[in-house]
Amino acid sequence: MASPAFPDREPGLGSRVHDLVQQVEQLREENEQLHRAVGSHAVVDQAIGVLVMMAGVSPEGGFTVLREVSQRTNTKLSSIAEQIIKHAQGAGLPETVLSELHAALARRK
Repeated sequence: MASPAFPDREPGLGSRVHDLVQQVEQLREENEQLHRAVGSHAVVDQAIGVLVMMAGVSPEGGFTVLREVSQRTNTKLSSIAEQIIKHAQGAGLPETVLSELHAALARRK
């Protein structure tokens, strides 16, 4: 049955359109989260590679080192990974991160 104000429209069409708009927004948000996760994963993988090459740890050990430094400095893992990559390119590390990095690497030996 058509709406009296809009004879061509189905009843409930507005609520279905609203539901679809909400679904689209939710999917966009999920898509953005997945893009961030993929980017973060790539950075973590690069930092693990740096630790493998520079510190001689295994890839599993490199991830463990990153995780420990992240936990002990209360810093996101991806942020620690970014700092490690920049450090490999010549940037300094904050003293707390550097100290925890040395301690985590020492535990791997």
